Amino acid sequence: MKKQNYSKKPLNKALQLSGAGLQMGLTIYLGFLLGKWLDAKFQLTFLTETITLLAIFLAMFSLIKQANKINE
Repeated sequence: MKKQNYSKKPLNKALQLSGAGLQMGLTIYLGFLLGKWLDAKFQLTFLTETITLLAIFLAMFSLIKQANKINE
C-alpha cells in the first residue's frame, strides 16, 4: 500500500507560538520545584537558584529554536 502524502495547511505563526508563554512558565516553575526539592533533600541552599536559572535558559533556548523553525 502506498502512503498518501497529505499537505498540511501551515498554521498561523501566532497560533503556533500561542502556547509559548505557558510552556516557558511551566518549564521555569518545574525547575524551581526541582531545585527546592533538591535543596531540602541534600540540605543545601544554592540549588533552587541554580536550577531555576538553568530552566530560564532552557525555556529561552526552546522559544528561540521554535521561533526560528516557524520563520523558515
